[in-house]
Amino acid sequence: MNFTETAKIVIGGLAASVIVSLAQSCAPRPPYRPPVYPPATRSTAIKPTPPTPPPSVQETVRKPLPQDSKIKEQDVRSKAPSPSVASKETPKESTSPEAAGPPLPDDSSLLAKITPGVNPQRAASLRLTEEGRKLLDAGDPARALTRLEKTIVIDSTNPYGYFYLAKAQYRLRQYKESLNFLDVAESRLSGEPFWLAEVYALRGENYRALGMAPKAEASYAEALRVNSGNGTAAEGLSRLHGESQAPVAQH
Repeated sequence: MNFTETAKIVIGGLAASVIVSLAQSCAPRPPYRPPVYPPATRSTAIKPTPPTPPPSVQETVRKPLPQDSKIKEQDVRSKAPSPSVASKETPKESTSPEAAGPPLPDDSSLLAKITPGVNPQRAASLRLTEEGRKLLDAGDPARALTRLEKTIVIDSTNPYGYFYLAKAQYRLRQYKESLNFLDVAESRLSGEPFWLAEVYALRGENYRALGMAPKAEASYAEALRVNSGNGTAAEGLSRLHGESQAPVAQH
């Protein structure tokens, strides 16, 4: 083979390669398709994240809170009475604890307390108490004391027996013994205002006789607080005020 033939073969091969490359470059390219991954690989590789609420929603939720609190405070302040109004209305609504109520009805009849439901011991004790009361009114405290001592022997829970025993001791000038009986009577008469006032008044009488004027005045005032119609307490206070205002004799 000579040189001319060899050159022809080389030139022909170059021309063929150029034609093929030109043909490939001019040919239309297929569309690009992303690679498809297996289902397991896609789920593990890509994790969905929950959507976050937009800032506008959060702002709309947070803004009404201070507005509601302001409205509530304004409503409370507008409804609350002013100090001047409250001070004017307070005396009308509140009552003084020292204010005396209306006089209580007379409850001195002990025989009326003997009802069908009363046991025989209490009934007998009440009858003796009534007899002792009449003896005191008649001015015989010694005989009254003898009768009244039997009342608590028959029924030691009879509060009226203790009260009239205290009254008999007072008439006999046994003031300390009278105060002791009054303590027992008071503990058993806490539910009966009329008789409780009688106890306070008689206690004031004992204190006045013992020369304890401040205690006597306090007991009289307590009796009138419970029953404004208690005559013993009213007279006792008048005597105390008269004694305190009496002029002192000059020597």
